[in-house]
Amino acid sequence: MADIIADNTMAAGRSARMAEGPRGKKPKRTLSARNIMLYGTLFVAAAYYLLPLYVMVVTSLKGMPEIRLGNIFSPPVEIVFEPWVKAWSEACTGLNCDGLSRGFWNSVRITIPSTIASIAIASVNGYALANWRFKGAEIFFTILIIGAFIPYQVMIYPIVIVLREVGLYGSLTGLIIVHSIFGMPILTLLFRNYFVSLPEELFKAARIDGAGFWQIFLQIMVPMSLPIFVVAMILQITGIWNDFLFGVVFTRPEYYPMTVQLNNIVNSVQGVKEYNVNMAATLLTGAVPLIVYFVSGRLFVRGIAAGAVKG
Repeated sequence: MADIIADNTMAAGRSARMAEGPRGKKPKRTLSARNIMLYGTLFVAAAYYLLPLYVMVVTSLKGMPEIRLGNIFSPPVEIVFEPWVKAWSEACTGLNCDGLSRGFWNSVRITIPSTIASIAIASVNGYALANWRFKGAEIFFTILIIGAFIPYQVMIYPIVIVLREVGLYGSLTGLIIVHSIFGMPILTLLFRNYFVSLPEELFKAARIDGAGFWQIFLQIMVPMSLPIFVVAMILQITGIWNDFLFGVVFTRPEYYPMTVQLNNIVNSVQGVKEYNVNMAATLLTGAVPLIVYFVSGRLFVRGIAAGAVKG
């Protein structure tokens, strides 16, 4: 009996010590060659991408007399915001001197409907390919995958002819259709892989309960797929907002997106080269994709991991 009591006491003591956590000094991290290589590589990569951004920011906040001194890495002695104002509302883009403001709103009018249309169609395509085994699904999926890897430059001339024949060439509507079509293949692949990774039992249970195609998609699949929708949104907003080629080919000057107007400002050969205005215009053009990514970056990583490596 005494032995049993002693064993119980010792067990209780061990449990109490385990609950308190580990004792002793916390082990120090050693400065190993592996850590030096790892953090050194990360530092070089970060500097590679951040240094040009730093130069753009400090240059955009300097006046032209200070820029002419030649030290591009020094912070501004006197911060000025006139370059930003001029880039937004006064810089000349060809015959128009209203800055990037007109191009910004053109880009908004192009990006929002193109993103919504391509994501809506691709999500339904991916859902149908993942859960509904209809006749010809594999052929349809193969065609989409091939379309994702065809260089879009080879399709420009045929698309110009098609848009001209239907009366949409040079309009925002035609450019929206082009962006929506070219965004569907890769987005369909992402959505299909993500829906395949979801538990199949949910789909089967919904089918047993009598739910149909759209009811399952809207009430079960969509609420569970926020990360992949965020991935698709970021990919489309970044790709469409940063596009230059489609904007300059398929629209007229009054409908040029922001990137085309930025090119006209930076490559202007008339007057004095205002580097501060050019840098401010560049930062204004890239601000929207950066903001979207920073706001939803965590979901972007989750969605990429779930939708790109499964299926």
